[in-house]
Amino acid sequence: MTLTFDAVLFDCDGVLVDSEPITNGVLHQVLNEAGWALSPAECMEIFIGKAVRDERARIERETGQPLTEDWMRAFYARRDQRLRAELKAMDGALQAVIAAHRHTAGRIACASGADKAKVVMQIHMAGMAPYFEDRIFSGHDLPRSKPHPDVYLAAAAHVGVHPERCLVIEDTATGVRAGLDAGATVWGYCPAGHGRAFEGLPVARVFRHMDELARALPG
Repeated sequence: MTLTFDAVLFDCDGVLVDSEPITNGVLHQVLNEAGWALSPAECMEIFIGKAVRDERARIERETGQPLTEDWMRAFYARRDQRLRAELKAMDGALQAVIAAHRHTAGRIACASGADKAKVVMQIHMAGMAPYFEDRIFSGHDLPRSKPHPDVYLAAAAHVGVHPERCLVIEDTATGVRAGLDAGATVWGYCPAGHGRAFEGLPVARVFRHMDELARALPG
């Protein structure tokens, strides 16, 4: 099946790059060091698809410490060190980005809930920077991050395409809600294959491999 969209908007973590296990591992370590004894699985469940600051109140309650800028800078430094050493692109993601870029005549963007410096670094590391150029957006730079639609609305406006003509690629329920509330068509990327993260959400399609996306976008 082939479809036509005027723009394709990608999430970053877990869609373009396999960063979530790395970032979650570092976050789990620093939270445990701060006194919050949660498991890696619990950490992933709480924070996946969100900015750390979105859970400020819970972090401060569980650790008994304020979430300061110094704490965030130290976390970012440890996280980025691990990412630089270990980050890999998702299998087939570069080819899917190239296909989307060709299909839309360059109207693609990355719309992430992570801090922009991290997103830019990861896209460069994955060899995707020439295809995204300046079309990289972070929820940190907007009044509201995911699950609100602001970052997808900003990306769609930048590429000059109405959200209803955009395809959003997401891997979390938080991001799917953001894309749907923006008015876009949303595909759920689920390399594990079970798709349970999207249950109850009207995603148009769930797919397991980026090759499926590349094949669905005619050149």
